[in-house]
Amino acid sequence: MKLLLVEDEPKLASFVRKGFENEGYEIEVAYDGRTGLSLAQKQPYDLVILDVNLPHINGFELCRLIKQQAPAQPVLMLTALDSLGDKVAGFEAGTDDYLVKPFAFQELLMRTRVLTRRYVDAAASQRVLRAADLELDLERKTVTRGGKRIDLTAKEYSLLEHLLLNRGKVVSRVDIAERVWELNFDTNTNVIDVYVSHLRKKLDKGYDVKLIHTIVGMGYVLREG
Repeated sequence: MKLLLVEDEPKLASFVRKGFENEGYEIEVAYDGRTGLSLAQKQPYDLVILDVNLPHINGFELCRLIKQQAPAQPVLMLTALDSLGDKVAGFEAGTDDYLVKPFAFQELLMRTRVLTRRYVDAAASQRVLRAADLELDLERKTVTRGGKRIDLTAKEYSLLEHLLLNRGKVVSRVDIAERVWELNFDTNTNVIDVYVSHLRKKLDKGYDVKLIHTIVGMGYVLREG
């Protein structure tokens, strides 16, 4: 599990980070809303945990921006704001859960497990992933576009599945390496770019609507146009 924590209090951020690392999670920390948004745009996370009173971009707005780009991205607000109005504002911004400070780490861990399991189960329950006229059938392991079958290698299929599961979200090369190849990213290899090129030729060639786009310096995104 890979988490993003957006928290401007260093001591609290360190406490939460150590707690999750001890439980076997990988966690990145941003100390302001602007950095948090940048990280969330570069790669998908299993859960984003964010404070509300953040420098540059507050948590409510940050949550809205994250959800606009990736509606399925699970978010948990961790904040000292405990009024009913604050909680309503949080859920209206799109947060999936709201935990008030001070808190017990065990409760945060429990809520994290519930949220991540919920979204993993939801993704697994989808039998067909779609984008425009492209369809990937998870049970039959088949891919079609405009009703025409497209033959992919096992690795091309896994890459496409990952892009579809993160539809509309920029996925970095590092994330692709970890999630599709399950290896530490080697900056000296262009294997990911090669596979994306192969996939683009098979999926987009001859179609007016291009689905796979390169975001220079950031990675790739699958979207309609």
